[in-house]
Amino acid sequence: MSRERRFDWGVILGLSILGFSRSVGWALNKGFSFPLLSHYTESAFVKGAILALEGIIGLAVPPLLGYYSDTLRSRMGRRRPFILVGGILAGVASAMIYTAYALGVPLWGFAATLGFLYLSLHIYTAQFRALMPDTIESGQRGKASGFITLGEWAGNLFLFGVGGVLAAKYGAGHFGPFAIASAFLAGAAIFTVLRVREPEPPELEEEEGLGEYLSSIFGNRDFLRFYVAQILWWMSFEFVAIFLYGILAFILYGSATKEAVDSVTPLGLYLMALFNVAVLLGSLPGGYIYDRVGRRLSIVIGGLIFALPLAWGWFVHTRGEIVAALFLGGVGWGALMAASYPVVGDLLTEYEKEAFTGRYYGVYEATKSIPVMLAGTFGGAVVDLFGGNYRILFPLGALLVFLALPLVWGMRRLEAGGE
Repeated sequence: MSRERRFDWGVILGLSILGFSRSVGWALNKGFSFPLLSHYTESAFVKGAILALEGIIGLAVPPLLGYYSDTLRSRMGRRRPFILVGGILAGVASAMIYTAYALGVPLWGFAATLGFLYLSLHIYTAQFRALMPDTIESGQRGKASGFITLGEWAGNLFLFGVGGVLAAKYGAGHFGPFAIASAFLAGAAIFTVLRVREPEPPELEEEEGLGEYLSSIFGNRDFLRFYVAQILWWMSFEFVAIFLYGILAFILYGSATKEAVDSVTPLGLYLMALFNVAVLLGSLPGGYIYDRVGRRLSIVIGGLIFALPLAWGWFVHTRGEIVAALFLGGVGWGALMAASYPVVGDLLTEYEKEAFTGRYYGVYEATKSIPVMLAGTFGGAVVDLFGGNYRILFPLGALLVFLALPLVWGMRRLEAGGE
């Protein structure tokens, strides 16, 4: 294997397909877990706490396995063994979720199958992220990120679209979306392992121990600012993603009862699909802007376009207003995702730590999991505190994004390689 890293469209295709399949798995969770849990309980806190398992598992597994993938030396490379195992297990887990629901297992058993899906996907989360900077040179990563982000959110769009049609016709408990996710997750992992070849890993002049690795992250202001900012804007996203059905039911019917949630489930899936169309529109320009006009500026622009419709969300009352707010927010989210994905890789290039992409992208993913854990529990508690008013999550999410953007603007070293 060679250390030379060219912009290889075949590699980008493989990573985009892998991102597509993983998003199909995550979309299955976002699109169907809340409605199915509503058949067990109406408590926003209980449902949010169960869905927060995703964040708890994601907080621990990617940093740890990302760290060990940096040091792994095998015939398959450093990242691909994790991708193969995790993808196959995630495919099995998707089928198990439907089986558990169809068999009528108790709430704890259904929650356990969700936890198995989260664990399986997180087995290869850091490795998937690390493969892009492993194979693409700094200066080209914004473009690569735009296409990979496009693939990821196209997977969401696909599952939400198909799921919306099936839910409208058969209800949220139809087996079709679960079978589709199972096939894509396992198949794409196998395809990527066969298609993408890892470059020769750089020689480690000085290995970081696990404790040193963690202390170096929290001791570096640029990494710390970025990770905290990402926690804030992902929490705002998760408020909407986790509780969208409750938000829709409250705005359109005045409460989020089981019957109201069932009524808005097809609409919710279609709106998630529309949001992902908007993300696709924002992702490619977001990647281009990152490479061309400034890394910090591109993140701030995407963040503002995402946050302003959330602030407006407190005042929406009709389906048309909800559609407009989510569409505009989706464009901003796509630009923000494409601009934020390459940041860790470029900071590692700047600090001459490119051998450690697995562990640093593991923390990158953990900072996306903390919001899932907090948004599910904190968001559910806030909704219950406000008497079941799910609408409060819109302005609360906007506030978190506004708090995040000054942190990014303070990352002076981020622009070093991009101007």
